[in-house]
Amino acid sequence: MWDRLLVDCNIACLEDRPGSPLGLIENGAIGITDGKIVRVGKRTELAGYRAKQVDALGGAWVTPGLIDCHTHLVFGGTRADEHAMRRAGATYEEIAKAGGGIASTVARTAAASDDELLDQSRRRLHALMRGGCTTIEVKSGYGLDTPSELRLLRIAGQLGKDEAVRIVPTLLALHALPADQKDRRAHYVSEIVDKLIPEAAKQRIATSVDAFCEGIAFTPQEVERVFKVAAHHGLSVRLHAEQLSNQHGAALAAKYRALSADHLEHLDEVGAKAMAAAGTVAVLLPGAFYALQEERKPPVALLRKHKVPIAVATDCNPGTSPMLSPTLAINMACTLFGLTPEEALAGMTVNAARALGLAHSIGTIAAGKQADLCVWQIESLSELGYWVGLPGPERRIFGGKDA
Repeated sequence: MWDRLLVDCNIACLEDRPGSPLGLIENGAIGITDGKIVRVGKRTELAGYRAKQVDALGGAWVTPGLIDCHTHLVFGGTRADEHAMRRAGATYEEIAKAGGGIASTVARTAAASDDELLDQSRRRLHALMRGGCTTIEVKSGYGLDTPSELRLLRIAGQLGKDEAVRIVPTLLALHALPADQKDRRAHYVSEIVDKLIPEAAKQRIATSVDAFCEGIAFTPQEVERVFKVAAHHGLSVRLHAEQLSNQHGAALAAKYRALSADHLEHLDEVGAKAMAAAGTVAVLLPGAFYALQEERKPPVALLRKHKVPIAVATDCNPGTSPMLSPTLAINMACTLFGLTPEEALAGMTVNAARALGLAHSIGTIAAGKQADLCVWQIESLSELGYWVGLPGPERRIFGGKDA
């Protein structure tokens, strides 16, 4: 006797099946017990099985729950004023030099109480959940010192309590250099590697460590110091790489077998080959590309050529990607970057799970996986990449229960 049986549905398992890379099953059924999938297949294959609850879905499409594998969800205030500056022609670098950018959010985040940050962040969290997300990665990065970064990680962890969603906290250890550390770069990085990363690992409040490798941020040498210490403490690594220039960050990330390298507009073939060899996922962030009005697109053809897994995420943040819709990210990945609808869906399910190191438990519809699902009232899967700002699924199922 199963807990639940979903029938009369079409299923995109996102696992390769004979004749279908997305693992499509028409007129399928899914059995669920104890929050996990126990059986998936044709409805006729599950005939005779019994469940406490049987739901006929009226021919809807069922996909894995969406996974937003790159967000900066916990922050104070907004940067709507910078949106106006950017429309007037100011560049990312010019806004940062004028005291805006990350430093502005750091100040507003520090000024907000824990309860205020939780309230603001929870509203953003709920928007992503309504869009179909069942797993959301949340980075720190708006503290820039050890106590403040640990505070943001704790708040990220609290976000997931009493919510039907899985939060994956990431320590964004190197995000921006504080103004008072401009002449003490080495000292600042030493504080990060000697105090922040060890303490985050000790408290077990982050699953991975991230950094921003860029001309306006941190050098490959500084990032490598962070990666070495993260590895020593048993933490996975990720990297903001090749967004505004080619710092060869993707190859560095691959050297340390990073879960992902993100942005990648300036990725070269050497970096793509290294990522492929290491199994490092390419996370594309069309919201930032759109908001910054960039012209150079990530080299999707290069990623395909070398079979680098491609993920898609919102990059929800106050300055360069104020996006709260995972379905819009899917659409933008198709319209701006040229992904197929199938690639974009895989980018927010199976490949996003890989980018978080969670492919063993989420991202596909298969026996033994968590029963995190989206039920879409659409005629074809292509509609997920077609509609501009599709509101979200008809049902979002988390751990086998409607959420």
